[in-house]
Amino acid sequence: MAGTRFWVTHRRCTYGPFDYEWSPDFNGVELQYAGRKFGEYCSAEELYADLKPFALPMSVVCVTSIVMGCVLFSVLNGLPENDRTRLVHDRLREFGYGRFCPEGAVDED
Repeated sequence: MAGTRFWVTHRRCTYGPFDYEWSPDFNGVELQYAGRKFGEYCSAEELYADLKPFALPMSVVCVTSIVMGCVLFSVLNGLPENDRTRLVHDRLREFGYGRFCPEGAVDED
């Protein structure tokens, strides 16, 4: 991760950057892949995301969903970067995607 931007490496191919941008009225968050909108967070009850047009591998889509969810949660709840990083790594491991965690970024328990 570099700030809020992140890339996913799968089978020696790197996909990204994935990022977000606040809507002009600051009432929502636009989700982006390589500078193109793929979704939008409007509220805790309303989230839209569709990566199908990009034909990404399913593992990349799953990892992106987990990481983007953690990033949004962290930003909206004012978590510091260390807590956000820990949350991302914990969730990736929890859902079986620990191999996508950058080595050495967070110490293993």
